[in-house]
Amino acid sequence: MTLTMRALTIDAHGGLDQLRLRDDLPAPLLVNPDDVRVRVHAAALNRLDWWVLNGIPGVKIHPGWVLGSDGAGVVESVGSAVRDLAVGDRVLLNPGVVDRRCTCEYCRDGDSPLCLTYGILGEHRPGTLAEYVVVPAANVWTIPAAIPFETAAAFPLATLTAWRMLVTRARVQPGEQVLIWGIGGGVALASLQIAKHLGATVWVTSSSPEKLERARALGADHLLDHRQPELGREIRARTGKRGVDVVIDSVGEATWSQSLVALGKRGRLVTCGGTSGPHVQVDVRRLFWNQWTIMGSTMGSDAEFAAMTALFRTGALQPPVDSVWSLEEGRQAFERLDTGAQFGKVVIRL
Repeated sequence: MTLTMRALTIDAHGGLDQLRLRDDLPAPLLVNPDDVRVRVHAAALNRLDWWVLNGIPGVKIHPGWVLGSDGAGVVESVGSAVRDLAVGDRVLLNPGVVDRRCTCEYCRDGDSPLCLTYGILGEHRPGTLAEYVVVPAANVWTIPAAIPFETAAAFPLATLTAWRMLVTRARVQPGEQVLIWGIGGGVALASLQIAKHLGATVWVTSSSPEKLERARALGADHLLDHRQPELGREIRARTGKRGVDVVIDSVGEATWSQSLVALGKRGRLVTCGGTSGPHVQVDVRRLFWNQWTIMGSTMGSDAEFAAMTALFRTGALQPPVDSVWSLEEGRQAFERLDTGAQFGKVVIRL
């Protein structure tokens, strides 16, 4: 008898009206010896899910496509080559999947997100908004019984993105000044927690006084209303014209110019997205005179995932959860994500 499952799917791109709750999808099978099938208990939404829903150039889906990159649950079955996981283990998933037999220069360097075989659950492979998902054993990480599945599901993608930005790319040092745009989203909140863990002084922005106060409770040192037109100059004034050492900017066009105004000499700007638009401008004279470094960043490697997950297991990194919805409330969950009003991750419980 074929095992079926419920899942939140789309048949085509085009927005919320494409969302479809299915209860008749065949559950994915173990194909490779190192495969693991996980019974998903909770899945979290990311901005990536919104882009997949609406369509990403070059990314193709087929009808009945399962959305979702983040998930946590219980191991339901394992392939013949799996040794370190057992049925019943509580786990979370690394959403970045790569062919681990690859010998390209990036894989040899341990930098798998640059590999041509690298893909993300929900974007390049069927996702986690389903009762079951199959992934390689290397993408499955055990978690303590004390950690709720909703919290575990909220952790991987946003935290991995932020970890690579601050630790690997920007190499934030104790005492440095870090500016984070748009506090309240998953990457921004993870960046705040990681920056404080590294000993940095953190500036955060939002148009919501409530979000700013909640960020203060998480350790933010300076709170800024990003509706003010000269935010960069405000930071300059408050730092004695020095500016900040690092800017974390995933907004793009709307914030880019003020990010550069705020950035001090030898400053590093790291970006992982462009939610307000993809095209930005840089005055090359200021770039070379101030000896800035401008970096792109996305996802992270196995080593990065291991490092941040070790902190998660001890409670040193804990993603805030904004709200929890049922699978039947999937559309409402996506609507909550789209409003931008959330503080923390929007989670779906299965």
